[in-house]
Amino acid sequence: MYERIDADVLVIGSGLAGLAAALLASRYGRVVLVTKGGLGDGNSRLAQGGLAAALAADDSPALHAADTLRAGQGLCDPQAVQDIVARAPAVVRLLAELGVAFDVAADGALALGREGAHTRRRIVHAGGDATGRMIVDALRARVRASERIAVFERARVAELLVADGECAGAVATAADGGALQVVARAVVLATGGLGQLYRYTTNAFDALGEGYALAYRAGAVLRDMEFVQFHPTALRAAASPLPLLTEAVRGEGGVLVNDRGERFMERIHPLGDLAARDVVARAIYGELQAGRAVFLDARGIPHLERRFPTLVAACRRHEIDPRSEPIPVVPAAHFCMGGVLTDPCGRTTVRRLYAIGEVASSGLHGANRLASNALLEGVAMAERLAEALPEALDGPVRRVAPPLPAAAVAALPMQPDPRLLSQIQDLMWAHVGIVRDEDGLARAERALATCLERLDPLPTPDRHLVTTALLVARAARWRRESRGAHFRRDAPHPDPAFCIHSLQGGAYASVVGSPVYRTCPA
Repeated sequence: MYERIDADVLVIGSGLAGLAAALLASRYGRVVLVTKGGLGDGNSRLAQGGLAAALAADDSPALHAADTLRAGQGLCDPQAVQDIVARAPAVVRLLAELGVAFDVAADGALALGREGAHTRRRIVHAGGDATGRMIVDALRARVRASERIAVFERARVAELLVADGECAGAVATAADGGALQVVARAVVLATGGLGQLYRYTTNAFDALGEGYALAYRAGAVLRDMEFVQFHPTALRAAASPLPLLTEAVRGEGGVLVNDRGERFMERIHPLGDLAARDVVARAIYGELQAGRAVFLDARGIPHLERRFPTLVAACRRHEIDPRSEPIPVVPAAHFCMGGVLTDPCGRTTVRRLYAIGEVASSGLHGANRLASNALLEGVAMAERLAEALPEALDGPVRRVAPPLPAAAVAALPMQPDPRLLSQIQDLMWAHVGIVRDEDGLARAERALATCLERLDPLPTPDRHLVTTALLVARAARWRRESRGAHFRRDAPHPDPAFCIHSLQGGAYASVVGSPVYRTCPA
C-alpha cells in the first residue's frame, strides 16, 4: 500500500535550485521535498567557481548579458538572459540574508573574481572555492528549520503522475523499502544534471539524468539535449567524480601547460587560458589525444591555500602539492545546457509541472554556459517560479491513480546496474563526448536504442539513464554542425541553418528544429 502524502507543492531534488524552490514556495503553501540522497547532496555542493553578478562600478547587467549571449552562440533567449542577469545583485543579497557569508576584500566590499569568457570581475565566492557548499549549507539549514516543508530523504521518484496533460504528483521508492504517493497541485523538477553518463565527470554519483527521463515519460518537451559542457580542468586521478579545479584559478594567474612546458592556449585563442570552456576543453583534449599530458600550474598564485582550499585539499588527497608542482588535468563532463523546455517562470509543456536548475532549459545558456551562471540561474528561476505559483495553487487537488501497484514501486532498485552504467559511460565518452562525428553518433544511437528495447519497461534507474543518454545522442546526431559545447569533426563550423533549437518529446516523435527564442509550445 502506498503511503499517501498531500502537498501544495512537490519539489523533487535538493541541490541549490531545489532548496531555494522549497523555501520560496513555502510562502504559499505546504511543500514536500523528495530527494534521492541526503538533503543538500549533489552537484551544487561541489560548485567552486562562484556566482556571477554585475556588482562592480565598471560592470552592468548589460555587460553580463552580452558575455552570456556571446558564450551561448546564438541559442540563448535574450529575454531570459536579461531577466536572470538583472536579478543577480538581488540574488546575492537574498543569499546573504539567508546566511551565506560571501568573501570580502580588505575594504569590506564583496571580493569579485574573474573567470573564463567574462569581460569583468563579477564572480562572488564564499569560503574561497567552497561556494557551492557554503550556499547549500545555508539553504539546507533554513529548509530543516521550516515547519512548512516536509523532507523525505533517500527516496527515489520513479514516475510522475499525469492525466490529460496535467501533472498531479509522483510516486517514489522510499528508503525503508516502502512506496510513496505524493499528490500535489504543482510539481517542481530540480533533479540536476547527467554528468555520470560519462566516464570522466565532475558530477556527483546521483547525477544520472533521471529528471530528464521523468519529464520525457510524462510527455514534456526537451530542448537542446546535445549541448553537454565539459569542464576543461578536472584533476586527473583515479576517482569518480573527479575533483573540479575551478577556472577561477586561471582567472587569478594559473596557466595551462603541456608536458613540454608550452602554454598551448596562447596559439589557440586570443584570450588564452581564459577562453570559453568549450574552446579550452577541446584544446586540452587535443593535447591528450596527441600524447601530451596537460597540467594546470598554480605555483605563481599567492596565498593559494587560503584562496583555493578545496583545490589544495583535493590535490593533497591524491599526493600532489600544487604549491610546488603542476597539477595533472583532464576535461570532464560538467553541465548540460539543454533540458526540459520551460518558459521564464519554469513552466514546462505539461500543466502544473515546473523545472528549474540544470534539468531545465530556461534559455539562459544556449549552446554553452558562461562560468558561474548556474548558481545564479538556480536561485533566480526559483524566484520566478515562486512568483508564478499562486495560479497553480488555485483550485482543487487532482487525483491520479498511480500507474503501478505499490509493491512494484517499492521493489524498484535505487541505483542502476553498475555494469550497465559503466558500459554507458564508456559509450558516451567515446562517441557522444568532447569531439563527435556521424559514425560514432550513429553507433551510440543504435546501441542505446537496442539497450532500451531490451530493458524492463518499469521505471528503473537503468531505463531512465539509457533514456536520457539516447536523448543526448539523438540530438547530437541531428545537429550536423559545430556550435558551443557541441563539436563535430565532420562538421567543424557553425551552420546558419542550424541556428535553431532541437526539440524532443511531447508531440514530437523524433528530433525537430525550432526557431530560437521560442518558449513553451502548446
